[in-house]
Amino acid sequence: MSLSSMWGLVQTALELGLTCGLTVLALFLSYSMLNVCDLSTDGCFTLGAAVGAVVAISGHPWLSIPAAMGAGMLSGFVTAVLQTRMGIESLLAGIIVNTGLYSINIAVMGKSSLLNMNKTQTVFTGLKALLKDTPLAGLQDLIIALIAVALVIVFLALFLRTRLGLAIRATGNNPDMVRSSSINPVFTTTVGLCIANAFTGLSGCLLAQSQKSVNIDIGSGMVTIALASLLIGQTFMGRGSIAKRAVGMVVGSVVFRLVYTIALRFNMPAFMLKLVSSVIVIAAIAGPYFKTQLPMLRRRLAGSGKREG
Repeated sequence: MSLSSMWGLVQTALELGLTCGLTVLALFLSYSMLNVCDLSTDGCFTLGAAVGAVVAISGHPWLSIPAAMGAGMLSGFVTAVLQTRMGIESLLAGIIVNTGLYSINIAVMGKSSLLNMNKTQTVFTGLKALLKDTPLAGLQDLIIALIAVALVIVFLALFLRTRLGLAIRATGNNPDMVRSSSINPVFTTTVGLCIANAFTGLSGCLLAQSQKSVNIDIGSGMVTIALASLLIGQTFMGRGSIAKRAVGMVVGSVVFRLVYTIALRFNMPAFMLKLVSSVIVIAAIAGPYFKTQLPMLRRRLAGSGKREG
């Protein structure tokens, strides 16, 4: 493999890892901080991509970003209402919203399952023109993804240290204690899910504009990918400040995408990629468990060896 092709492999993994890292950061907020497993991620990701694409096609590429984030917030709000106001379990609420979003996404895309953006001005084409004939030419996708991830990490690091942010973290740790402290867990859960899904919508919007197309299945399996990336990130930087942990989530996303890209490089059939995702998830979950069990296994083997001696 030549140096240029190797750099192309790494660049692709970085671009996809950073872009999808926004979804991982969303899961970091909802799953790790708020202790809510939001299974509406796949549909919300597609919603952000569809809304962002439609707004960009209408001639407003920069407006597509807040539009996609607003659509994601609305999705998170509906999920929160089902969970907190209607007594539906969080897992089931996410599944219901994800199912409903399929029809909504088709409607947003003009009753089509595919939107082509080849002739559409996007946030990436605008930056591409600015970077032309500079040392950074061709890196517009990487730069915008890096800026977006950096802004979200800074936001999380600051927000989760505010009074509301601490209340959200406390809700995830012990909702009964929060309720006894005169803090409304319904409000904190709703705010947390709205913010998390805004990041998911942003992630979908950027990926769609980067790929210059949107199809109805663009978010398929995204919750699995994000969960695997989150667990990998926890292995790298499981402890420390919020900023350090958030950076670890993004590193996990990049590592996951690098493995994924390498699998593609070796001409693995497309139908096998879902299996690769599942294997990575199993390794990410089971790895820390086996690591904790290893000392016990060593002691057992050492004890059995002494008895045999």
